[in-house]
Amino acid sequence: MLKLLGRRLLATVPLLFLVSLVVFALVHALPGDPAVLFLGEEADPETLARFRTRLGFDRPLVVQYGEWLGRALRGDLGRSLRTNQPVTEAILQRLPVTLELMAAALAVSLAIALPMGVVSAVRRNSGFDLASTLFALVGFAMPTFWLGIILIYVFALLLRWLPASGWVPLTASPGDNLLALILPAFTLGTALAALVARQLRSGMLEVLRQDYVRTAQAKGLGQGQVVGKHALKNALISVVTVVGLQLGGLLGNTIITETLFALPGVGRLMIDSIFSRDFFVVQGVILFLAGGYVLSNLLVDILYSYLDPRIRVH
Repeated sequence: MLKLLGRRLLATVPLLFLVSLVVFALVHALPGDPAVLFLGEEADPETLARFRTRLGFDRPLVVQYGEWLGRALRGDLGRSLRTNQPVTEAILQRLPVTLELMAAALAVSLAIALPMGVVSAVRRNSGFDLASTLFALVGFAMPTFWLGIILIYVFALLLRWLPASGWVPLTASPGDNLLALILPAFTLGTALAALVARQLRSGMLEVLRQDYVRTAQAKGLGQGQVVGKHALKNALISVVTVVGLQLGGLLGNTIITETLFALPGVGRLMIDSIFSRDFFVVQGVILFLAGGYVLSNLLVDILYSYLDPRIRVH
């Protein structure tokens, strides 16, 4: 296990380095001069030059990248050009909203996918199975922003059951926090639910054909015992893998969801920073998201090695 963990950690180092290089290049390729953007077109050349010198924008890009990477390795991602707030502090300030949204979306997806996948496998080719297949196709193919708009129109504008946007912290009002979280969680979790349901159905069908399941059935065990104690446990291994690998994608999709529902999370921070050409914040958030994606994959590798001893490295 330690060898596996060590190899995975070493593999993340060049990956994160490459991500930081690409992020830095793309951010600095954005059109517009940040000095003119923040000081205005009326600013005189000397003021613009001082601004660029103070932030290091007058130096070669290689030097700028080296300085930024060196600070990032020490946990310093720079300061926001708009608010002068440390980027790390800004990310940590908004991180609870993003984590709460991801947890709610994951809970919604599993609540939908687990019973749907099990029943679809047990009642193969039934009406429920066909409806489950249709849900999976539509849920996985529909863009997140389009599903969010539909949910807002139906449940917020027509029925007026839920708020269309906004955020209430959990500590301020748990009830209002839950209401503000329902639509974003369903928007973010539907695609994952569709994927997990199909994966679980496939895994269940494969397990139900195994000899030990047939033996359990031959012993006279009820369907609930056969499915719950024998089939589901083994079919969940592939589901854990899929969910873990999709956590990184879920983190990336929060950008769209938080923007659509006006949630003050990390994704919304990045969108606002892109529009304002706040280079340091954009670089820091993308690097943070990439790190989260790599970390989720690392955790899946470790968890999978526990679930399936055949892949353990001694």
